[in-house]
Amino acid sequence: MHSNQRSVGRPMVEASQAVLDHYPSRNGNVSCFIDRIDPVVYTRRHGADADMPGSNGPLNQSTLDDYERDGFVILDDVFTEDEVALFQTELDVLRASPDIQRCDAVIREPGSDDVRSIFRVHAISALFQKLSVDNRLAGSAQQLLGDQVYIHQSRLNFKPGFRGKEFYWHSDFETWHVEDGMPAMRALSMSVTLAENSALNGPLLLIPGSHKSYLSCEGATPEKNFRTSLKQQVYGVPNDEALAQLVDAGGIVAATGKPGSVIIFDCNTMHGSNGNITPYLRSNIFFVYNAMSNRVVAPFCEHAPRPEYICTRENIRPIAGLSKR
Repeated sequence: MHSNQRSVGRPMVEASQAVLDHYPSRNGNVSCFIDRIDPVVYTRRHGADADMPGSNGPLNQSTLDDYERDGFVILDDVFTEDEVALFQTELDVLRASPDIQRCDAVIREPGSDDVRSIFRVHAISALFQKLSVDNRLAGSAQQLLGDQVYIHQSRLNFKPGFRGKEFYWHSDFETWHVEDGMPAMRALSMSVTLAENSALNGPLLLIPGSHKSYLSCEGATPEKNFRTSLKQQVYGVPNDEALAQLVDAGGIVAATGKPGSVIIFDCNTMHGSNGNITPYLRSNIFFVYNAMSNRVVAPFCEHAPRPEYICTRENIRPIAGLSKR
């Protein structure tokens, strides 16, 4: 199913650093599968390489193996009911805040005034800043990525009852690479469920094994694409034929779970979610952890970088002093 196509691409330079584009996309060529050249789990075995960041992280060997095979793991009961209650209260405070409502980091649902996402929540909420450095999240990220990590992006995603729209199929890395300048697949997402994620209210859908190859996409990236893509993504989505191949090979898993669960998924895992036509809100907080050795450079497209609230570029610092449970 996967070709061995490799494009030399063009070097992108930022801060005197030249980086070769190993994963070209939206460059006028036909969509194709490209072999992944990056590892999935950088800490090879639990407890190994004691000097490597995350070598003694919170994930056991079975979890590491599942993540490497499928491109994701779903962990139940990571956070307590009391912790989740605090997160839910903070979520409501942020969503109702007039100051937050006026900022660029708030993304509305297409066709309505409902809040779809709030970006950079770790920078605007002390509680979510503390959550972002919790060892259960950041420690697991360091363990999987084998490096010190920083927050590339954070956001609250809402799926309001009755009218919550879908997030179409995509690989995050394709966008982060093309539009943000993330060089390699050494990043991941942590999604903490803040409401019941059931099979009915538009849970995260993931394709097992889809992380093992990169699917380039057709078309060209419009200037300031983020202004529309965060509401409804058009560029950087797979074509039907390629998506069908991935699903035929791996199937689809719905990441359901009660509040306090954590879904960890590789930056290149193909995922999406259906719309929510039930009365039941679905909400999650996402933290994207990137390896310090994989800091963003100039975007692998012809446009300026996306805003800071979408992609951290300024004052990148590793997470230190991970808080314990």
